[in-house]
Amino acid sequence: MSSLQHRVSTQLLPGVQQPAQYIGGEYNQLASPGDWERADIRVAIAFPDTYTIGMSHLGCQIIYWLVNNTPGCCAERVYCPWADAEAIMRQKSIELFTWDNRQPVSSADILAVSLQYEMSFTSVLQIIDLAGIPLRSADRDDSHPLVIAGGPQADNPEPVAPFLDLVVLGDGEASMASIIAACKEYKSNGMPRREMIRALARRFEWIYAPSLYNVKYNNDGTIRSIRATDSAIPETIVRCQTEDFDGAPFPTKPLVPHVEVVHDRFAIEIMRGCPQRCRFCHAGYTKRPVRYRSVNRILEMAEEMYQSTGMQEFGLLSLSTADYPDLRELAQRANEQFASRRVNVSVPSLRVDKMLQSIPWMVNSVRKGGLTLAVEAANDDLRAAIRKLVTDGNLLDGVKQAYEAGWRTVKLYFMCGFPGERPEDIEEIVHLSHRVSEARREMGLGPAKVNAAVGWLVPKPYTPFQWAAQPTADYFREARRSMSAVLDTLGGRKNKRGVKIRTHNVERSILEAVFARGDRKLADVIEAAYKLGARFDGWDECFKNDIWRQAFDATGIDPAWYAHRERPSTETFPWHHLQGGAPIDYLQRQYDDVFTHINVLKPEPVPAGA
Repeated sequence: MSSLQHRVSTQLLPGVQQPAQYIGGEYNQLASPGDWERADIRVAIAFPDTYTIGMSHLGCQIIYWLVNNTPGCCAERVYCPWADAEAIMRQKSIELFTWDNRQPVSSADILAVSLQYEMSFTSVLQIIDLAGIPLRSADRDDSHPLVIAGGPQADNPEPVAPFLDLVVLGDGEASMASIIAACKEYKSNGMPRREMIRALARRFEWIYAPSLYNVKYNNDGTIRSIRATDSAIPETIVRCQTEDFDGAPFPTKPLVPHVEVVHDRFAIEIMRGCPQRCRFCHAGYTKRPVRYRSVNRILEMAEEMYQSTGMQEFGLLSLSTADYPDLRELAQRANEQFASRRVNVSVPSLRVDKMLQSIPWMVNSVRKGGLTLAVEAANDDLRAAIRKLVTDGNLLDGVKQAYEAGWRTVKLYFMCGFPGERPEDIEEIVHLSHRVSEARREMGLGPAKVNAAVGWLVPKPYTPFQWAAQPTADYFREARRSMSAVLDTLGGRKNKRGVKIRTHNVERSILEAVFARGDRKLADVIEAAYKLGARFDGWDECFKNDIWRQAFDATGIDPAWYAHRERPSTETFPWHHLQGGAPIDYLQRQYDDVFTHINVLKPEPVPAGA
């Protein structure tokens, strides 16, 4: 047993809550003791959140499987220690370790970080810092791993760019295979670490090395230009695409966690991309073209995963599972294959306009605990403006069929803060939720339990709303007050047992908007907040807005300038050099079209210096 392994066992585990989340050795673990030392290339796969969240992330399991099935390579996993574990590690100088066999993360050749969410940025710094790696790329030397990031937030990595050596744009399967092959070649030739960064950026059109691009600003704080400092490096980075999605690498023996995790199931991504292009949806515009796995391949994989895990739930994952062209066949055959073994087939939230077609197979293959529907807006014209193909008629007809099939609980997802939104759009969220609840009475039954979750719009890059101003905190608080007042008029306490309205944290949603469209200057804010104690900002019990206010004040940066400013069509975005989706003129036309549906004027851009 190594010194680090011994210290984790004797000094860390006895002092933490739920020590089973730190011990590794899960069923189907691929990395064995000794593999790390023998490997030509060692990869620490980091998910910047807790074990209970990270173990449910399919992308990390895919990369883990891919690397460990590549000759000469070893991958081990790392997650963020919870507050009690971090305190002990700092007190006793225990460096961050990999979960599989407790190797020092600092001894990896590659630290591969998944960027899933804007509010995980301080968790990325936590992983780098606890591993003993300098936070800033400019401060690292040949003794440190290459810090490489990918995932949805890699589409605009600029707020964390100074902390990253390389960023991968696009799909992970083909890109990771190419990166480890190249690093194996470079390492065997004795290439220094800093030269590897340049060599990889030159070699692959989908790799972005932030340190090799120079950002210049106008006097008003907007970006004037983003230029590569090396003529051999592309001015524009393009997305890596997994062409053969049906045959793409996939772990049919996934890791089985020791403790309860957020999604305790085996899951298969049945479709990548979404044909809908809702105007607020970043993934719908960036994960194209749409690609599918065949029904036969999905069911083969599912059988292997069931046999290797024994899990009792099978998830059909995609951005819009209802748009999978062979969903009815897939669900019917999955039910035939797994029903006798009491394996539930689960689907993410369904589109209402597709639910009528889905009810027949859902009756036999899905538990009746709760039905989740993404409605987004409560009036038909606003839904048309955001390209959400749902009407009130669709919704009410669909839920009535669901009630007849046995459902009693419905969860509705709404969003508040769309460009052109009117007071009646906010109030109608409550009225529509009430009608959905009351529709069950038409079946001769009691009202359904309806939980309406209302999020605040975060304008995302690569979407038509990338120019839009996010409404202010006061707007969102007034919207919350308005919905509560309407709910009180619909039967008071008695009705509240049938309809519940829950809203997201306003301050956190504004921070998400700051970072979603932010530039490199925000790195100073993120580092300041981290050093002030910001951790697990996506967790309600951990998020401390006061820390972030202190960080913005200390750096002299105004968050409102990033979140609440309407952009002119001529502004250069921080992701201008990263090719992530549809052409800019197409997105502008889509944004203009929003206001024709709701008959309101498009907002005027706010001068950047205002």
